[in-house]
Amino acid sequence: MHVVGSLNADQLLELSVFPERGETVLSSGTRVTAGGKGGNQAVAAARAGARTAMVGVTGDDAHGRLVRAALAEAGVGTAAVRADPEAPTGLAVVLLEPGGGNRIIVASGANNRVGERDVEAGLAAVEPGDVVLLQLEIPPATVAHAARRARARGATVMLNAAPAPTDARHLDPAYLDVLVVNAHEARAVARLFGVTEGAPEDQAPSLARALDALVVCTAGDRGAYAVPAGGREPVLHVPAVPVPAVDTTAAGDTFTGYLAAALAEGANASDLPAALHRAAAAAALAVTRHGAAESIPDLDEVLRTRFTSPLTSRE
Repeated sequence: MHVVGSLNADQLLELSVFPERGETVLSSGTRVTAGGKGGNQAVAAARAGARTAMVGVTGDDAHGRLVRAALAEAGVGTAAVRADPEAPTGLAVVLLEPGGGNRIIVASGANNRVGERDVEAGLAAVEPGDVVLLQLEIPPATVAHAARRARARGATVMLNAAPAPTDARHLDPAYLDVLVVNAHEARAVARLFGVTEGAPEDQAPSLARALDALVVCTAGDRGAYAVPAGGREPVLHVPAVPVPAVDTTAAGDTFTGYLAAALAEGANASDLPAALHRAAAAAALAVTRHGAAESIPDLDEVLRTRFTSPLTSRE
């Protein structure tokens, strides 16, 4: 599978409380690790067992070297990760408070330079049956081009619509097979496509019908909801796994990468419940430790943990 998306260096600042306007607070700890939605999801897919290649751009700087090394260490192919000497590596400042809550500020940097040439080179080896995973932290026109090229090569196109989109021009359902969103992103997509807003379990079927795509909506401590393309099947619900959260930064990316890996390994509608359960378990493990890419567990650890998270369905 291939991931086309963002690559950041994450600067984590641990706080006892978020500052108010005009207030200065002291951090109890700080470090810089690899992140970015694209990079995180590529690491998650690789650690889930999928053969994974990354398409993206970093700066030709120390942060870029850190990110590329982290990808390679996780087993992600980096041949299509370009180091641009004219732009800094993307930087995310993560403000983390006790209990795992966070606020994140992103300077896109070299992520804004991911273009059609990067896509053409990076997806040249895509074959029918492959999965191409996209997000919205690189230029929307590049995301749209990647979706078209992937579909033309017979790949399954999977989009994590994050950050929440504000324009439907680059979200053509004709090139979309799987949509993954959180509750906030689901509302944004619903508005763009004229779907009635509501709770995730109610919105997922409407989106699945409107987009003719498998729709998966994560809802924090309420778990995740999924509906196959067409929206005619019952809603699958995976309850959240209760764990002591210390950092939720990469939870959604871990879930998405694990789900993408299952699809890349040939999971179909009958396999979807098990794939969702495994993705939820991996995300639960990720929030029990600090960092983004570094917090993502490998498949053996997920299988050893044996979380119990019964699946339910509703008409």
